[in-house]
Amino acid sequence: MDAIFTLDQINQVAAALWKEGKSKKIWAFHAGMGTGKTTFIHALCEHLGVASAISSPTFAIINEYASLTAGTIYHMDWYRIKSEEEAMNAGVEDSLLSGNLCLVEWPENAPGILPDDSFHVNMEALDEKTRRVFTGEVSRES
Repeated sequence: MDAIFTLDQINQVAAALWKEGKSKKIWAFHAGMGTGKTTFIHALCEHLGVASAISSPTFAIINEYASLTAGTIYHMDWYRIKSEEEAMNAGVEDSLLSGNLCLVEWPENAPGILPDDSFHVNMEALDEKTRRVFTGEVSRES
């Protein structure tokens, strides 16, 4: 998938992305600060029938939601994670191995604990109101 969208189109793009990636349990969201990862995940969770409040787990690291469509969803934000060991100490591995849908922001902070078959979602800001989302693993060299 490769889509360019604005905020008023986010729900349609989230639904299309779910159609493409729903067979995968681990989704890794790659994007820079302020690109809209949490906003996009919010739209995706709404599409999946999450009725509870959806918010960034930056400080909690893991939020858990109940979905009518996908069952339990773990929304993780690894922004504050500094190593794979720290991620495992935070309980991330248990969530990844749970068999439940995991939506991971900042996966590049502990890439070695992601399964090989993770669904990679890339986002970039094209301007203040326009975003691009595309799937597939992208080489990220420092």
